Amino acid sequence: MIVHALLEGEQVVDVRKGGLHEDGRHFAVHAERFWLYPTYLHQRPELLKAAYRPTLSQVLADAPGDDQIRVPGWAEVVWTARLTEPEELARLDSTFIWSGDYAASRLQWKRRDPLWVLALRVHVLDEPVEVPFDEAYAGCTSWVDLRGLPEDPATLASRPALSDTAFDSRLKGVRQSLAA
Repeated sequence: MIVHALLEGEQVVDVRKGGLHEDGRHFAVHAERFWLYPTYLHQRPELLKAAYRPTLSQVLADAPGDDQIRVPGWAEVVWTARLTEPEELARLDSTFIWSGDYAASRLQWKRRDPLWVLALRVHVLDEPVEVPFDEAYAGCTSWVDLRGLPEDPATLASRPALSDTAFDSRLKGVRQSLAA
């Protein structure tokens, strides 16, 4: 659902803590530019704010079969921050679709590790790309090297999810929220 929200311009941030299969179980930015791989793990309505719950059933209905991955776009990390305090996360509440309770649970999980905020400039591919699913892609992880895609996502025709003006305004709002 987060990939959908990013592609629709509903949010320009993602928050990451690192999955169970992360290297050392800690999050790190592995690439400044990367493919958006929509997974359907952790897709439950109660994890989303009420306004976004109705969209979840459509996103799940549009998912490709288990043997394919549909890659609809890519993102570029333009700014990062690391949060450790609930107050910091609360100031960002309006910038993402997760429920406050779920976002807070992510902050509390592995309490010694910060919650990363990634500001992402997202691009929608003119034509989504499909690649075969591989069991190596499964599990709870932030970074997956999808085989069969160009190394640089910018080589495929795409358009920004938001205009430059809209993106700059949203990014400024995120940064100001954390500067308070």
